[in-house]
Amino acid sequence: MHKTGTHQKKTYLLGRLWRYLSRHKLLIVSALLCMLAGNLFGLFGPKLSGNAIDAMGVGAGDVDFRRVFSYVALMAVCYLASGLLSYILSLLMIRLSRQVICRMRKDVFDKLSSLPVGFFDRYQTGDIISVISYDIDTVNQSFSNDLLQVLQSMVIVLFSLIMMLSIAPLLVLVFAFTIPLSILSTRFITTRVRPLFRRRSKKLGELNGFVEEMIGGQKTTTAYHRENAVIARFDLKNAKAVDAYNKAEYYGTLTGPSVNFINNLSLALVSVFGALMYLGGSLGLGNISSFIQYSRKFSGPINEIANIIGELQSAFAAAERVFRLIDELPEKPDAAGARVLEDVYGEVAARHVSFGYTPDKPVLHDFSMHADKGSLIAIVGPTGAGKTTIINLLMRFYDADSGVIEVDGHDIATVTRRSLRQAYSMVLQDTWLFYGTIYENIAYGKEDAGMEDVVRAAKAAHIHDYIESLPDGYNTLLSDNGVNISKGQKQLLTIARAMLLDCKMLILDEATSNVDTRTEQQIQAAMLKLMRDKTCFVIAHRLSTIRNADHILVIRDGDVVEQGTHEELMNQKGFYSQLYYAQFETY
Repeated sequence: MHKTGTHQKKTYLLGRLWRYLSRHKLLIVSALLCMLAGNLFGLFGPKLSGNAIDAMGVGAGDVDFRRVFSYVALMAVCYLASGLLSYILSLLMIRLSRQVICRMRKDVFDKLSSLPVGFFDRYQTGDIISVISYDIDTVNQSFSNDLLQVLQSMVIVLFSLIMMLSIAPLLVLVFAFTIPLSILSTRFITTRVRPLFRRRSKKLGELNGFVEEMIGGQKTTTAYHRENAVIARFDLKNAKAVDAYNKAEYYGTLTGPSVNFINNLSLALVSVFGALMYLGGSLGLGNISSFIQYSRKFSGPINEIANIIGELQSAFAAAERVFRLIDELPEKPDAAGARVLEDVYGEVAARHVSFGYTPDKPVLHDFSMHADKGSLIAIVGPTGAGKTTIINLLMRFYDADSGVIEVDGHDIATVTRRSLRQAYSMVLQDTWLFYGTIYENIAYGKEDAGMEDVVRAAKAAHIHDYIESLPDGYNTLLSDNGVNISKGQKQLLTIARAMLLDCKMLILDEATSNVDTRTEQQIQAAMLKLMRDKTCFVIAHRLSTIRNADHILVIRDGDVVEQGTHEELMNQKGFYSQLYYAQFETY
């Protein structure tokens, strides 16, 4: 049952690969023709060599130099033609390989763009990058080259067998013993090797994920003097990855030597029985020479195929990871007949909403709220209470398990996600900037934004003066995630990006956590103008920043335990007042 399943999986993976290769039929046909012609030219060499030996004769003065030189000349032409065609084949395979890997990477990245947020919550970034880089490279190198090599070897084996049968059919019986022995040996080893290659890909992905995390948190590691602890953890993961790699390679390389030993055994048997037939007068010296050369060509590709099978196990393991990612379920399609949310008014309501990231761990319980147009709704509570979860549900990054969320009276489950998300502008606590100019980063969410629009947003976010102080102004190039500017400046740029959008609803998730108090006050003043006539949802830990909120929801363990204005909640002297006064406590 297991063997049948493994065979079906291999067939399935080969079928998936063929979809990529079949897009380039002209290249494949050209490569196959070059491969066939090149191998056929090369396979005529042993026959011509045998004829040249026979032309020399066995006695003194029996050499027919004219025939010998003609056969040698033909051999040279055949081998030159074979070499030229092999070179052309290499060029074709390089081009085919480039096309396949480009398309495969595009498919993987396109799939990543369509996956729900929940997918990225489950998998490490480094592991995903490992699939895009290492695994795709492994698949491409093995299949684009090794599959052709297998076909090439099959042609050589078939033609060599035909030639050997035409020379000495009885000697071919030697391979009736050695070939099954090679097949059984190869099958025995490969069934045990493939899980090792699968484990190797997994461990390398885990190592990449760890490295990506540690590089991202290098400053924290240094600040806490945890370098030795991080190195120890890296050494452990690296040792596991190396161990998995070594075991896979060690057992994978056993196939080649095992088959090579059997092939050498077959060559020895051919030599012994060929010599006996020569002594018996049933086989000439030239035919023995040709047969031995063809037997080497016959057994050589079998040895190569055995080595390639080890590499293919690695490719199959990598292909599983690649196609598993490509086959990940995308974000659920919009409901049938979903309408586009147009002319958004900005009234938001949630009724009896419950949600959990996993079925056994609910995060929100029977959550309800109502936000009028243009109102400022603050969501506060301790860490892990469910504040960010509410934002995830409002944006439909996740769908509620039960209950209804409405925008302008429309259930958000019945509108398109694209139109819903375009109705919001959003600033997160974790800033994200890409490699590009400051202008491009601010205008990211609005394709038709002009310089005047960008400058206006930058002034409102109190970042314009800083940008102008830079040598290239708005054309200043930001490096990876804006590491060449401060965290506060990064936050201001993302706030400017959100301010640029003309949306009726605004989400601020700890949006001012990375700026100083004075700058925060300036941003708050600017935001009050920009928030006018917009429905705003603010998650804040510093409760002094939300004193002017129209309504405050106090979340604790997934429940709304208190709600009202700042003054009302302070007068209640409940959980909110405890959170508020805790900001000013000293220890």
